[in-house]
Amino acid sequence: MGYPDFWGVAGYPISHSLTPRLFEIVGGVLDSGSVKTVFLEARDADEFFERAEKLEGGLWISCTSPLKNSVWKALGFEDEDGLQAVNQLVRKDGEWGVYNSDGRGFIMACRHIGVEPSGSILRIRGGGSTARSIAYSWSKEGGHIIPVRGRRALTRGPWDVSIVDDSLEADISVDLDAEAGGGGSFPLPAGRQVSISYDEDWKIDDFAVIMVAAQHLEAWKKFFSPNKIEKLPSLVELLELLEERR
Repeated sequence: MGYPDFWGVAGYPISHSLTPRLFEIVGGVLDSGSVKTVFLEARDADEFFERAEKLEGGLWISCTSPLKNSVWKALGFEDEDGLQAVNQLVRKDGEWGVYNSDGRGFIMACRHIGVEPSGSILRIRGGGSTARSIAYSWSKEGGHIIPVRGRRALTRGPWDVSIVDDSLEADISVDLDAEAGGGGSFPLPAGRQVSISYDEDWKIDDFAVIMVAAQHLEAWKKFFSPNKIEKLPSLVELLELLEERR
């Protein structure tokens, strides 16, 4: 697939988002040419598609809260994994393609900080789209899960086989109900607690920043670089380039 005419981020809030900068960095490494970067503020699927229709040509959007589920529903794609959400949208020749890289990005970020999912216990609070994506990927990697009810409970899904007793000690925990833009996390007992929420005072060793860079690389592998994976920067290289662009 060739490069789009536009790429960027959609959702609300997005002013703090590092995704457009990541597009530009990785695109520069791959010599993608003059792709225009866009911020599409939208609180629901209707508003998103209204804004997207004004952009003529190919479009790649990283979709964040609160659009992940509503956009998936609006597009009517079948769901075989129980995720019911997307975080990557590509429009080419008027047709939409979708992908969810949240879970894979979380796995890559955990390995980056020295946590191997296989055999490890994850305590996870929340039941939204990101929670489902992470639970799915964690389970596929052989990890165990302790779900904690937040604003909603984690629904039933393929990850059910990996759920263990909440009296066990978790290796890592994450509160997925923390507000976007650096919102504080609810304390969850574990050997280590991480957050996937960052603000404008981010650092490259923040887990949230590591994860957003990781899931972005996973999306590149899926959509635009399946035959150029060796040319993509590594996660470490991408974080270093991100620091240089502060």
